[in-house]
This record gives sequence, C-alpha cells and structure tokens, in this order.
Amino acid sequence: MKNSPEGFGMEALIDELRRDEGEVLHAYPDHLGYLTLGVGRLIDKRKGGGISADESAYLLRNDVARFVADLDRELPWWRDLDPVRQRVLINMAFNLGIKGLMGFRNTLRMVREGDYAGAAEGMLNSLWARQVKGRAVRLSEMMKTGKAS
Repeated sequence: MKNSPEGFGMEALIDELRRDEGEVLHAYPDHLGYLTLGVGRLIDKRKGGGISADESAYLLRNDVARFVADLDRELPWWRDLDPVRQRVLINMAFNLGIKGLMGFRNTLRMVREGDYAGAAEGMLNSLWARQVKGRAVRLSEMMKTGKAS
C-alpha cells in the first residue's frame, strides 16, 4: 500500500524548510546571487525561476484587496462612487501606492464633490500622467465619463 502524497508530514516539512531556508518576504539575492523570494523560491529567470500564472493571479488579488482596504481607511467616501470610478482609484493606488494617490489632493477633492471632468483634468496635468501616458489618458476618460474604456 502506497503512502498518501502528504503522508510524510506536510506541516512538519514546512516548519523544517522555514528553519533551514529562512523566510524573506521580498525578493533578495541568494548566496549565488539569484533572485529568490519567500522560503527559498527561485524567481530569477536566468536560472529558470519564476512564478506560475495562478501564483501571479493570487498575488494580484491580494494586492487589489490591500489597496481596497487602504482606500476604505483613507477615503471612506470612495465606496459611494460608481464601479468604474472605483476601479480608477484602485488602479491609481496600485500604480502609485496609497501615499502617492493621496498626493492628488485637489483631484480627490473634485472626485468626492462629483466634479469628474475637473478630476480627469487634474489627473492629466500631473507628473504621473507624463510617466504612464496612455494609462493616464484611459483612466482620466473613465473618471470623466464613468464608462470603461
């Protein structure tokens, strides 16, 4: 009779690997200089590392949830916006970080007041817009019209 796939004691193994490999919650070069993450997870393309599409989707969903929580904390009124404009703010927070988004004080004030055309103009008249170009044009149009593009 074969042992079950996890008959070796998955939780004990995980504890042992964390002890032996360590756990680092950001990318770092391992002792050979290859990018690694977490518990010895090779992510350096030069050595065949990376993540799967499922892992990328998992990380993305976690990131979105974190920015939604940040928006709830910093801009509780954002939940009163329509879904398209909510997505604009999440997208900007994802790109800029919540602190970067909070730097758009006048634009956010206009969003809160329902001046979406003014907010869209404020978005386009920023260093961010010059850096991200097409993204800013698309997001500002979504902010202005409330329609996905």
